[in-house]
Amino acid sequence: MIRILVVDDEAVIRSALKRLLNRYKYDVVAVGSVKEAEAEHDARTFDLIIADLRLPGAAGTDIISKVNGTPVLIMTSYASVKSAVESMRMGAVDYIAKPFDHDELIMVVKRIVTESRLQRQNAALKSDVQREYPISGMIGNCASMKEVFERIDKVAPTDTNVLILGESGTGKELVARALHEASPRKDAPIVTVNCGAIPSELIESELFGHEKGAFTGAVGARSGLVEAAHGGTLFLDEIAELPPTAQSGLLRTLQDGEVRRLGSTTARKVDVRVLAATHQDLAQHVRDGRFREDLYFRLHVIEIALPPLRERGKDVLALADQLVVRMCAQLNRPPAELSDRAREAIQKYRWPGNVRELENAIERAAILCDGVVIDSAHLPLDVSNSPSGAAVSPAQPGSLDQYFRDFVRANEAGVTETELARRLGISRKTLWEKRQRLGLPRNNKT
Repeated sequence: MIRILVVDDEAVIRSALKRLLNRYKYDVVAVGSVKEAEAEHDARTFDLIIADLRLPGAAGTDIISKVNGTPVLIMTSYASVKSAVESMRMGAVDYIAKPFDHDELIMVVKRIVTESRLQRQNAALKSDVQREYPISGMIGNCASMKEVFERIDKVAPTDTNVLILGESGTGKELVARALHEASPRKDAPIVTVNCGAIPSELIESELFGHEKGAFTGAVGARSGLVEAAHGGTLFLDEIAELPPTAQSGLLRTLQDGEVRRLGSTTARKVDVRVLAATHQDLAQHVRDGRFREDLYFRLHVIEIALPPLRERGKDVLALADQLVVRMCAQLNRPPAELSDRAREAIQKYRWPGNVRELENAIERAAILCDGVVIDSAHLPLDVSNSPSGAAVSPAQPGSLDQYFRDFVRANEAGVTETELARRLGISRKTLWEKRQRLGLPRNNKT
């Protein structure tokens, strides 16, 4: 039951409030002063405190600093903007004037109690996650991953731009989210942009916004994703795919802290931290003239390089175990575990698709296994004729390429290439390249 402490020096008000709140199933304790509340009760055990502003001895607002975050609603007969502002400045969650409407008071109480409980639940959930998985759920005990975690711990509290490098599927977005969650910007949004998934002719409008009439179809003004990240973090995945014109606009944002919408003659100030990621050699792109050198140096202040899964030793088994638990829960399957043969196959396979491929393989295995044991036969791998660490032939059944073929054929009907690439977790360019290499015809969708 919700517990509410009422602090008011008028016995009539205390009695009326207690009857009203009891009617709505609240457990109410009423006292006449802050001193009495401190002497007879632990105010921190209540879900809400309703205190009169003017009380004998200490003012009602004096209790705010003594209750360790318990919400305090201030009420007074001397309603004024000045006293309201002062109460809120001191930490009151809200302010209500006497004489108050009963329905209004109950509505305010319900809102405060609900918001307070949600905040405590969110804090508890964050604490649990941080205790079990210190950095956004990432798992790793190998030396290279420990170095990644140390780098995240050092750079997260700053506003420094970070370039995250690693093969596709290694968890670059997880690193970006870890940097955001451990930064002073954590309560502001993190906006993720896959630069390879947005057509080049639309990327500038998506990033920087546009004014009405800036181009055909621009029927109204629209803010871009950079503005949407104001106060928070902008994560640019597949940064190597960013077209030259968009590179210029991003450089302006990094240099001057401003963004100019397409078709506008004025710039808007923005406060964003930029994190970028790529699986390509961005320095080579600079040497080839495909990426601006000045932008590269702006982004490449701190580098975090993620190792491929094949170089992480026994981390792959720890990841697999965690994924089995998660997938069984998501798929409403009974808890399962990996057999010794499955664990051996997972350890031997080179995982060219890294953690993303492992995740897909475990999901498939969790669906296909009949009981509570996942065997090697349930995994889309073929390591029977391969020495430990050897690459698997892409032509073999059960290989990653065969899995890609099956996935594309099963999912491409009625969806765009962009949506298909999103489901696979790759860029449209990567999807096109794999189609070309495997001889898979492209559908007619764009």
